[in-house]
Amino acid sequence: KNFYEVLRGINLTVSEGDFLAIMGPSGGGKSTLLNIIGLLDKPTSGKYFFEGQEVSKFNKNKLAYLRNKKIGFIFQAFYLVPWATVLENVLMPLIYRGNITQKDKDRAMFLLEKLNLADKANFKPAELSGGQQQRVAIARALINNPKLILADEPTGNLDSKSGQEVMDIFENLNNQGITIIIVTHDPEIAKRAKKIKFLKDGKFVEN
Repeated sequence: KNFYEVLRGINLTVSEGDFLAIMGPSGGGKSTLLNIIGLLDKPTSGKYFFEGQEVSKFNKNKLAYLRNKKIGFIFQAFYLVPWATVLENVLMPLIYRGNITQKDKDRAMFLLEKLNLADKANFKPAELSGGQQQRVAIARALINNPKLILADEPTGNLDSKSGQEVMDIFENLNNQGITIIIVTHDPEIAKRAKKIKFLKDGKFVEN
């Protein structure tokens, strides 16, 4: 069976509280690496430890449980549900879990307040600017109180001012102890992180 080797012999250690930017050309393996870190894909070989557990051996259900509890995802395309309100979009990850409580709604409103969107709670995504939609996506990623935030080109669809505002939010979250890994092609965005790594042809290279 033919398979394409996207990542080659990668070693990466991310400590709690790190803020890492991964840069590199398209097709270099950045998104694949993020998917493995985010427990969406399994590595075909090698080991991956998450909080000291070798998760590369876990089954799909165990990975899904861990992913929903510990990790928040943010993407370039906001992936908001168009017919749902801003508040409902933020609560979306909890809907899979079961009943939404008043405590959940309070937390969602608290996050929207923090992101200056409380007055937009009943709006639909189409009524918001790109920067506001990405802030909704960030609130949604935070609803589960994740330990780790993974962001794949989170400023890719935004103008530079909105992009820097999103990075202000990430910086703030990181100061609260949340670990953040961001994939970006934009050096202005990458330099806001504490560390930068360059991925080319499936390997980390010195820039």
